[in-house]
Amino acid sequence: MQKLNIAILSYRSARFGGGQGVYIRDISFALSLMGHRVDVISGPPYPELHDGIKLIELPGLNLFETFSFRDRLNKFIKKKSKTNDDYYEFFSTLIGGFPELRTFGNRANKFLNSNKDYDIIIDNQSISYGMIEIQKRFPLVEIIHHPITFDFKFELASTKKIKYKISRYLWYSFLIMQKKVAPKLETIVTPSKSSKNGIVAEFNCKSSNITVINNGLDYEEFAPISNIERNKNRLITTASADVALKGLDFSLKALKLLKKNNPKIHLIIIGAPKKNGHTEKLIKKLNIEDNVIFKKNISKEKIKELYSTSSIAIVSSLYEGFGYPVIEAMSCEVPLIATNISSIPELVRSYGILIDPKDEKKLSFNIEKVLNNYDDYKDNAIKGRQHVIETFNWSKITAEYEKILYKTIEKFKKC
Repeated sequence: MQKLNIAILSYRSARFGGGQGVYIRDISFALSLMGHRVDVISGPPYPELHDGIKLIELPGLNLFETFSFRDRLNKFIKKKSKTNDDYYEFFSTLIGGFPELRTFGNRANKFLNSNKDYDIIIDNQSISYGMIEIQKRFPLVEIIHHPITFDFKFELASTKKIKYKISRYLWYSFLIMQKKVAPKLETIVTPSKSSKNGIVAEFNCKSSNITVINNGLDYEEFAPISNIERNKNRLITTASADVALKGLDFSLKALKLLKKNNPKIHLIIIGAPKKNGHTEKLIKKLNIEDNVIFKKNISKEKIKELYSTSSIAIVSSLYEGFGYPVIEAMSCEVPLIATNISSIPELVRSYGILIDPKDEKKLSFNIEKVLNNYDDYKDNAIKGRQHVIETFNWSKITAEYEKILYKTIEKFKKC
């Protein structure tokens, strides 16, 4: 098979916090190992990439590096030779919008007008107007991890405050663009059947245009550490605090119930709370400040260490297009308790406990059940790691990606 020149587009690729930077790093490396030349074209913040992967920086104003109006204004003023996208980005952010998807798509389209040495373009979920233009000149594969309409709906349902609801409508105004663009994209890849069903329903896309390919995991990076003792009082979860669909509230409420009989029990949260935000207030209200530990901006090595010293991993999400924390925990042989929603049952199968969402009593009950019969659940967790190795290894996943890339190129040439 012909080795390809591939451009992967990513409107932002933070190394920590959220899965986009992780996905870009992993998929670019996996494709390069198959012999393809891979460039990552990214807006800020930029990803950490493996050796041999070229990073092409496509800077915008990077206004979400700060939430200070003064700092944002300085960024805007200092930008030389301002474009229409710069003006749109500044004023949209000023009124509470999130314009990066649209402006990055326009910048990527302009860049690819002058840089045509690519066989195929992969876009990581910008679903922006620029992709329609790029699709006319290049074979294009759009990655949609899940429709962001779900995030929007969960955030609206999480509050009765009118001011907050208005802010959510402004922030998610990019969905107007995505709903127009998505049905026009001819090749879409998504990581789960649940996400595929959501894309068809929410974005009105043709089912035949969507291929399900699971995300991969480096099971050697996420592996149990031998000769390290698990803390019987330690629980672990990954959650972007103050994001409603992650369901962190219910893990915290379960911790409150567990604390009555076990004052030493504690929850490690990989993530960071918003200062003076909902999560910090809830922790204080529940009087569990001494039982919650946040870990932010930490390496994969440190995450692996935390999994290896924890007794139970919790995923209390209300929705997951593809739950990286699920397979990371399973790969580290941590007994898992997760919600029985969206993609999670596809990933977990019989290798963890699945419970109804929004039920802290069931969650606390099952945590106690696992701790009281730990050897049985530990044996199942060991089988769960083997399931991850067989199902989510990058060799298998990359081969599936290659098939869709070659198919997209062939289809483009015929057109």
